[in-house]
Amino acid sequence: MDRQASGRAAEDRALQWLLQQGLRLIERNYRCRLGEIDLIMEDRDCLVFVEVRKRGHGSRVSAEASVDARKQQKLIHAANLYLSRYPRRASQPCRFDLIALASDSERATPLWYKDAFRP
Repeated sequence: MDRQASGRAAEDRALQWLLQQGLRLIERNYRCRLGEIDLIMEDRDCLVFVEVRKRGHGSRVSAEASVDARKQQKLIHAANLYLSRYPRRASQPCRFDLIALASDSERATPLWYKDAFRP
């Protein structure tokens, strides 16, 4: 499976898991000039910007560690642009979550880091 297909499968898996946890999908693969947000969801009244990461055993950096300060800033800027385009959402509380997936098992429970970082 190529990298793009693998990433899509990881996002599919994360999305299904988050839906089972009661979140509601707002948008998938939001793209703008500042970057991309994998999933935008609602958790009750909170708008959630979700980054999905999948890493294998051979990776030098864990899925969690791969969302470094630079990546966080890109996500924050993209989220701010999203909120400026959809002003009715700007009044909602927001958070940034991370879903980390291990590539070695399709049955393993995703690791869900709620409020993984803050602007």
